[in-house]
Amino acid sequence: MISSDIQQLLDWAVAEAGVPGIVAEVRDDGETWFGAAGVADIETGARRQPGEYIHAGSSGKAFTAATMLRLEAEGRLSLEDTVEKWLPGVMNVNGYDGDKVTIRHLLGNTAGLFSTGLAPETTNNYATRANLERHRFDVWTTSDLLKLGLSQPPIGEPGDRFKYANGGYYLAGAIIEKVTGNSYADAVERLVIRPLGLNHTYVRPAKDHGYPDPHPQAYSSMFLKDGSDPASLTPENWVELMEDPATPPLNVTQFNTSLFWSAGNVVSTTGDLIRFIDAMATGSLFPQAQHRAMWTTVSTEGSGWIPHTHYGLGVFELDKAVTGGRTLRGMAGAFWGTATMAVSTPSGDRAVVVHTNTDWRDFDLAFKIVGAVFDISIVA
Repeated sequence: MISSDIQQLLDWAVAEAGVPGIVAEVRDDGETWFGAAGVADIETGARRQPGEYIHAGSSGKAFTAATMLRLEAEGRLSLEDTVEKWLPGVMNVNGYDGDKVTIRHLLGNTAGLFSTGLAPETTNNYATRANLERHRFDVWTTSDLLKLGLSQPPIGEPGDRFKYANGGYYLAGAIIEKVTGNSYADAVERLVIRPLGLNHTYVRPAKDHGYPDPHPQAYSSMFLKDGSDPASLTPENWVELMEDPATPPLNVTQFNTSLFWSAGNVVSTTGDLIRFIDAMATGSLFPQAQHRAMWTTVSTEGSGWIPHTHYGLGVFELDKAVTGGRTLRGMAGAFWGTATMAVSTPSGDRAVVVHTNTDWRDFDLAFKIVGAVFDISIVA
């Protein structure tokens, strides 16, 4: 167990990188190590601790993909089914064609949908501190999300290239509800959470905006600089337009996250997330065909997403050029006040989950810790 190196990085993250609090949980050949640095609450000075409930962000996409794959294994649907088959007419707007977009496209972010996070409906509501304060308790319905995800024309043909888009996962969530006749949350609970024994994991209800105890406070500095135009945001320039990292953070713990729904609205713990990424990496939850489908990947190069990755279905593999030829599988998520990354070997013998109670502007910090765990060097 390389705990001393990891602890030094956690301490560095707080002392030098400006992170309020950070934790890492590592499983190595059956042994578990938990490390923490910094605080869960800036005002009280309470420390980070094991077992905290945290928002997994877009790591929740892997839960959606896993649910779909379980439904395929049950014979309820096929990854090659079109959106039109399950949601007739829903994609008949702005130049989309539901007869051409498959479930596989949705889960792999290759459906040709635009980057939903840059839609005016979201940037105008949440891109500045003042607007987030006004909209932090807004509730997004499934109808709202489907409309949002298709509100701008496609950026390409289905299957052409990777483009990270929450809209594809909104459609996937709606298909899950259509196929099962139950809510998305109930389907994830039955098909993924209960079978894996994730006793501290749940899909956050649409009207919920808090966390069970214990939990860290969530702090965000991910806002546009004064005078910036939200309409000018692109996947390539958003970092340059954001406030300086030294700007005092805003406490966003009380925040309705229904905007993310099936694209990433799972609350969990580092321990549960290690169990989950182990199941995804090793394939213990699926028959071989579904496991192979999850890890059939496409390059994300040039997309503005996490560097050095190839995307599968809700998950990624790190480029072997930075892993020394080894296969390392993971998932990640970040938005206001929370950021996670989980990485595992395909055998599950070693895995790590990292969480900060603030937002990442890049993935350099997570890569440093992942690198220490797996004895590799990754530059974001």
